[in-house]
Amino acid sequence: MSMIVYGTKRLGLIVPSGNSVAETELRAMLPPAMTMLTTRLALCGSSEAELLAMLTDLDRAATLVGHAEPDVIAFHCTAVSTFAPHLAAEIRARITASTGRPAIATADAILAAFQVLGTRRVLLVTPYIQPVHLREIDYLTANGLSVTGGGYMGIDLNTEMARLDPSSIAAQARQAAHGIAADACFISCTAIRSAGLIKDLEAELGMPVITSNQVLAWYALRTLGSPQTVPGFGRLFDRSGI
Repeated sequence: MSMIVYGTKRLGLIVPSGNSVAETELRAMLPPAMTMLTTRLALCGSSEAELLAMLTDLDRAATLVGHAEPDVIAFHCTAVSTFAPHLAAEIRARITASTGRPAIATADAILAAFQVLGTRRVLLVTPYIQPVHLREIDYLTANGLSVTGGGYMGIDLNTEMARLDPSSIAAQARQAAHGIAADACFISCTAIRSAGLIKDLEAELGMPVITSNQVLAWYALRTLGSPQTVPGFGRLFDRSGI
């Protein structure tokens, strides 16, 4: 008989409808003892109107995943949760009001990771269009961080982001880091294949590297007080304080 692990902890996950990467990366970084329960909200593009419209059906989506009784529900979209300094708290409050369950957002995980790593100066690398990239800089700045360098690729659609070859993401990070003083490199976006780059880039750049999917996996474990980690995904897990 095959061994099936049903898990002792349950992570509810709300992701953009066009994202085909996040669940695969998260599953690789979460221990078998954590079950992942996923639902979607409509989002394929990156315009301001599309990003904010993702929240239209948030309460219903949260209610549906809440039916499976997760221990925590994560709203997992970097561009939406960092859209404005106040928005992540509002998203969490709506999820909890709809479900009675604790909630986290990608933006929370990012800030917690930087705090644990002692980061003040950030190298920000994204696939985004310029307005999304600039809003993320504003969000980090509003939370006491300094973005000292980085770059964006100008990609609009989640499906195009998913097709990015990881080697092109690594090359972007290397180029952005050249001659820049930073405490950590943040490769932002839940829809790109970046988790497998973390270990080698950390060795090459000489600084911690975090990604949107990595920080969400780490923060979910931390939120649930889980001592289990999966090796090979960067200094953040080594210094997690879980």
